[in-house]
Amino acid sequence: MKIRKVVTGQLQTNCYLVFDSQASDCIIIDPGDDADYIARHLTDLNLTPSKIIATHGHFDHLLAVTELKLAYSIPFLIHKNDEFLLKRLRSSAKHFLGIQTDPPPLVDEYLKEGDEIKVGKYVLKVIETPGHTPGGISLYCKKAKALFAGDTVFENGGVGRTDFAYSNNNHLMESIKKLLKLPDETVVYTGHGSNTTVKKIKTHFA
Repeated sequence: MKIRKVVTGQLQTNCYLVFDSQASDCIIIDPGDDADYIARHLTDLNLTPSKIIATHGHFDHLLAVTELKLAYSIPFLIHKNDEFLLKRLRSSAKHFLGIQTDPPPLVDEYLKEGDEIKVGKYVLKVIETPGHTPGGISLYCKKAKALFAGDTVFENGGVGRTDFAYSNNNHLMESIKKLLKLPDETVVYTGHGSNTTVKKIKTHFA
């Protein structure tokens, strides 16, 4: 499995283009902003996206969804429990960044625990990881030993904020425990910052 990380927006959100080198299609995970910039990477890699997936509903992971969805005529997938955050996308972007944005995207499919996303010969399984948001998910590919964790956990043991009214720190800790059951060598692709591994994260939650 091949992965291209594209850092987007003022909050430096990691967008991931995930693909099989033997195929021309890919999925886009968390297109946080700069749709044109993401599209240039797709062209550079000669890829055609098949779907857009959000690990959670925060605006900094979603600002390019509407434009990319329209440009490529592809579906947008998210957990139903985070759909309410889409309605806050424009107001949140204006409040935190002082910018005007596209209308929030319409959801085409809801994701839940155990759902599978196929990318060429690879399969990414949905793991529900609530806490930072009620509908947070992670995507795990056993064959590629890769985990896309969104804002659940970060390098050096950092975790997603739980000071929002809808967040739950206990749920977040349970989500992290779930992820730490994955093989130590699993590479964790985070929503912000550098990649890490399950083994390294474990040292911060011993």
